[in-house]
Amino acid sequence: MEGTAVDTDVIVVGAGPTGLMLAGELRLGGARVIVIEKLTEPTMQSRGLGFTARTMESFDQRGLLPRWGGLETMPMGHFGGVQFDYSVLEDAHFGARGVLQWRTEEVLETWATELGAQIRRGWEFAELADGFLDGDTVEITVNTPEGEQRLRASYLVACDGSRSTIRRAAGFDFPGIPASRKMYVADVVGCELRPRYLGEQLPNGMVMVGPLGDGVDRIIVCPHGTPASDRDAIVPFEEVADAWEHITGEDIHGGGAKWVSSFTDATRQTSEYRRGRVLVAGDAAHIHLPAGGQGLSTGVQDAVNLGWKLAAVARGTAPDALLDTYHAERHPVGRRLLMNTRAQGTVFLGGEEAEPLRQLFQELVQYDDVKRHLAGIVSHLEIRYEFGDGTGEEGHPLVGRRMPPRLLVGAEGETRIAELLHPGRGVLLDLADDEAVRNAAAGWQGQVDVATVVAKPADGADQLEGITALLVRPDGYVAWAGSTQQGLTDALDRWFGPTA
Repeated sequence: MEGTAVDTDVIVVGAGPTGLMLAGELRLGGARVIVIEKLTEPTMQSRGLGFTARTMESFDQRGLLPRWGGLETMPMGHFGGVQFDYSVLEDAHFGARGVLQWRTEEVLETWATELGAQIRRGWEFAELADGFLDGDTVEITVNTPEGEQRLRASYLVACDGSRSTIRRAAGFDFPGIPASRKMYVADVVGCELRPRYLGEQLPNGMVMVGPLGDGVDRIIVCPHGTPASDRDAIVPFEEVADAWEHITGEDIHGGGAKWVSSFTDATRQTSEYRRGRVLVAGDAAHIHLPAGGQGLSTGVQDAVNLGWKLAAVARGTAPDALLDTYHAERHPVGRRLLMNTRAQGTVFLGGEEAEPLRQLFQELVQYDDVKRHLAGIVSHLEIRYEFGDGTGEEGHPLVGRRMPPRLLVGAEGETRIAELLHPGRGVLLDLADDEAVRNAAAGWQGQVDVATVVAKPADGADQLEGITALLVRPDGYVAWAGSTQQGLTDALDRWFGPTA
């Protein structure tokens, strides 16, 4: 039956980590959002088991970290199974480990609904109406428990995973490298397996084992020469046990599994992250081998980059062109993600022919410069957005990077940039008690908060040396830095719209 059109600013399709993070970010920015999810209940499956250092920073700047009740980070990480110490890079670690994805989704859904996001479960996308490329709205048809419904919004965002129906309906292309092998992941019980955290290379394939507690082990089984099939297809435990025995010679058929799935090494990325009023994020925009646990984290960071921009455009406080910076900034990050996961797959899964490459990597990670480079890639701490013009004093190394996690001291005591970013607004840091700097932001009240603070000196080289003011975007990245006001007004106008 025909439903009643529901007006909202943004429709998000998919209530995974990317969609839920985006919903919260949109609400912080003042936009109305409806999230539709075809599943009536969360699956309680956990493909993801943690998140990267950069994603922890993203959660921290929204005040979310305490909701997990304590997170364990690991200084030791790997690249393609070659282990090394990530703490060689300042403020780096391999990320939060042992965090089940269902728990991350639970935290993000609670946060988003507290902020006013509408989560509609049991609602499945059916059709996208024409006109999203040049119309004023986008309209979709969804199947709901009460029947067919039409929803209309200013924008639609696909966060519906690797086989995104929105991506196909909106005509996004998805070029890349097709799958060449099939692999398995399962949470097994009753199998009495020894840990194989970094994987074990055997003549017929590679296996990994990580204890999850309560007698549950996460296993990953990567047989050589197994023909590829659909990504994320559900498979019987017997098939996984057969593959495990083929590789290890161990019989685990007497055990069982809480859930099993298959995946492939397919590597694809949409050529554009936006088509008219439809955007893509997370696995809907990029798929890759799950090496280093980067998929969930990259999707969350897509959402953090997009949310404040889309909210501002949907509310009319910023021009539509601001949305083009989403593709400009995040598409290169996704492309680099695909590069590093393919490289890791070559080292990790290449079999006997890749052994010389593994040995070479083991030699290279003895050098601190190599460790810093690889740690920056996998932790995502290396990310720097290219902003082009309007970024303050030309060539300043902080512009496009995250604000360093320095302790800041103001009239009300000590604080951190993460705490100042909790409301999801921009922050202008006045580091020299300069009234002129504070006055420059007067036209953006409600969009940019001004904080007069002193940054405590850093150990070693000080990235803030000579800087008297910084403009930090809501996603934590420095939009302008300078010792004079040159370019500050232009940067405010560019990122937060024309002054009222």
